[in-house]
Amino acid sequence: MDLFESQNYQDKSLTSPLANRMRPRILDELVGQEHLIAKGCLLQKAIEDDRLFSILLWGPPGCGKTTIAGIIANETKSEFVEISAVLSGVKDIRQIIKQAKERRILYKKQTILFVDEIHRFNKAQQDAFLHHVEKGLITLVGATTQNPSFEVIPALVSRCRVFTLKTLEKESILIILKRALIDTENGLGLETERISHDALEHIARLSDGDARIALTNLETAMLHFVQKKQINVQDIESAIEKKSLLYDKAGEEHFNLISAFIKSMRGSDPDAAVYWLERMLMSGDDPYYMLRRMIRFATEDIGMADPGALTMALNASESFRILGRPEGDDAVFQAAVYLATAPKSNAVYTAHKQVKKMIQKIGYSPVPLVIRNAPTKLMKELNYGKGYKYAHDYKDAYIPQSYLPDDLEDQRFYFPTDRGYEKTVKQRIETWIKLKKKI
Repeated sequence: MDLFESQNYQDKSLTSPLANRMRPRILDELVGQEHLIAKGCLLQKAIEDDRLFSILLWGPPGCGKTTIAGIIANETKSEFVEISAVLSGVKDIRQIIKQAKERRILYKKQTILFVDEIHRFNKAQQDAFLHHVEKGLITLVGATTQNPSFEVIPALVSRCRVFTLKTLEKESILIILKRALIDTENGLGLETERISHDALEHIARLSDGDARIALTNLETAMLHFVQKKQINVQDIESAIEKKSLLYDKAGEEHFNLISAFIKSMRGSDPDAAVYWLERMLMSGDDPYYMLRRMIRFATEDIGMADPGALTMALNASESFRILGRPEGDDAVFQAAVYLATAPKSNAVYTAHKQVKKMIQKIGYSPVPLVIRNAPTKLMKELNYGKGYKYAHDYKDAYIPQSYLPDDLEDQRFYFPTDRGYEKTVKQRIETWIKLKKKI
């Protein structure tokens, strides 16, 4: 059951896949995730000092979760046991707990349990080792591609430190590919000239930040064109059956495409929006990047004209997170069409800029006494909250009353448009302004 104790984990024979042969064994070999494994970081020190605590490694496929677990296995003096939530059940967990107890009594040795895809365990299975994690009998290392807040029971999450791994950047994937290409012991042992830099970059883009996919595609291409002196982008496309689209190495085309996408939605052209969206996806751009831009667009360019736009963008992001590719792509396209066809208003965005500019200009004005809270007798004696009118006590839950600082009374920042739901908001505000003027 101890996968990392056997040589199978780091099988160096040529029959083992390249992605497995190139798996780092020490932290210094790991590429990416510097926010977790850089010198002095909490996780790095815990591994280096062999003083590990229960952790959950959360991140997308191929970002290094299992690799970090393997490094822990190599660095620790504790017994390292590995199970997969897909293949194991409560019976397996009980056996591990039994052996951990015996190991502690007989050899005074701690047990580290690595659970791959821990989100696949149901509540009963997670409960089975909760008590033993709490008591320190086992140190849990869980790996998951799903948000632990939703897929791991709260009691277990609270007893673990969650470390979030990021999708590997293209530059990190390139380092991994080049290392695998020239490594004579575990890699392909080839000259760098055997594959063009553009071809390596194409493999990196198509990997979607997954090192395992990138290495598999490299190995496939090199085996397919073993007799060729230099492999180019067209060869990569032929080997892995994916076409490249124009993508400037300096990044200009990336920004051209995202600009076209945003401007198409702003211009209420759903056809252009879905076209540019597909162009980016086919070019290997990160779908989460587009989703983040769409969430931003929903607040900056639509705002109160259609408050549902933000919900749509957030729902698309969550749907994509759950489904992944390609099933989750449709949620992204649905959101793009919704945003493109929604009424537009940047009134909230403009109000934010104006109020920020005003505060920077005049500084921090004091909160008027009338709207200050008065939880103590002293504060009441100082007239905190004196004269405050509770809106719900009045017709339509509104009573004319000043809420801004004295030096900003009657100042306006938000000017709603006549578009979409914001037209209703505008009418409501105009009614309130008229009531204030009657005072």
